[in-house]
Amino acid sequence: TAPGSGPRHFKFSADGRFAYAITEMGGTIEAFTYTAATGALTPLQVIASLPADFTGLKWGAEVRVHPGGRFLYASNRTHDSLAVFAIAADTGRLTLVEIVLSGGKNPRNFALSPDGHWLVCAHQDSFNLTVFRVDLATGRLAPTPHTASVPMGVCVLFYD
Repeated sequence: TAPGSGPRHFKFSADGRFAYAITEMGGTIEAFTYTAATGALTPLQVIASLPADFTGLKWGAEVRVHPGGRFLYASNRTHDSLAVFAIAADTGRLTLVEIVLSGGKNPRNFALSPDGHWLVCAHQDSFNLTVFRVDLATGRLAPTPHTASVPMGVCVLFYD
């Protein structure tokens, strides 16, 4: 990854041909092609996970690929937002769909439900979970009124 970007979390695409790293200090997602035979990662793309006009501290946290494989989600802690990207099935390249406010302070971690219909986001500094409905056709997130109070939420897991 780019020097000084601080790769934090890493996920493979649903088909295993591509991989994505969120950078903690770069405010970006770095995409790679993956060659299973050699284990090689080849840089493919660097794309911002924050709005172009954001001037604050860039502090990425989590990255996840939607169970359907068509979308990628990323959390931005100091911007208190979630970024949504479409994944091109043939190239693995990302296109920004939207950036939405996460509904709390310092969205440290989030998870997608196994069926892909829901995203639950944990906020470390506002002590809450927020729930978003996922549009399966567009990947867009719609906030719901469902929340929960939790002390210092730093991880979300779905029990299957």
